[in-house]
Amino acid sequence: MSMNDQEPPARRLFLRQIGGASSVAAFAAPALLGGLASPLASAQNAAAHPTDHARPSGYLSLGPQEAACVEALVNVMCPADALTPNGVDCGLHLYIDRQLAGAWGRGDQLYRQGPWHPGKPQHGYQSPLTPEQHFKAGLAVLRREAQQRTGKAIEQLEADRLDALLQDVAAGRMDDERYALGAWFNDFFYPLFVQACFADPMYGGNRDKAFWRAIGFPGLPAFHGRNVVQYRGLPFPGAAKPQSIEDFS
Repeated sequence: MSMNDQEPPARRLFLRQIGGASSVAAFAAPALLGGLASPLASAQNAAAHPTDHARPSGYLSLGPQEAACVEALVNVMCPADALTPNGVDCGLHLYIDRQLAGAWGRGDQLYRQGPWHPGKPQHGYQSPLTPEQHFKAGLAVLRREAQQRTGKAIEQLEADRLDALLQDVAAGRMDDERYALGAWFNDFFYPLFVQACFADPMYGGNRDKAFWRAIGFPGLPAFHGRNVVQYRGLPFPGAAKPQSIEDFS
């Protein structure tokens, strides 16, 4: 992704934040973990998940208004440029929807029986809500606040206006005593967005390995231990044609 001054503000914000830690990393969606797995785990994931031919193409979790909002968000956070298409064309919305609809969204690996006391970030996810419910609650607040502040639905806003709105959200300027919208965006929505960009394409995002190509990532890292030594600090020829889990299935 280009770093020049003409780059859209949202893309620069995305690049600046991508290396930051997040509390969501403690319960990262399994699709991202599957995209960075060992050869054995990759084979198991390939067997456990359907291929592109069998995967449903519609939304599994998001309703029509929620989907329209998420599509607008991923498009402004990932605008089309010379290196990648826009967020929807990269499938980022579908990755998010599939994670919400799956075991991660249901909270299958989370303890949720309480008691619900305020915790520290290192305590991990602390909520009676499933990740899917938490995502949708924050999305509803964001949609409501955007409507009140602008008089328009999020998907009706121009890219510059939506970008400015998201920067207010991320800075905590749209928080109130009822809901910490900034924490929801920074610690929940944004990490899912990053995962959608860089997870294996079999999970819906990173379509055609667009982000892997953009950063020169060759694909399944378990196969590149020797190459890391040989090509350290040098361009790796295999990065021009990255390989995903489905390439080995």
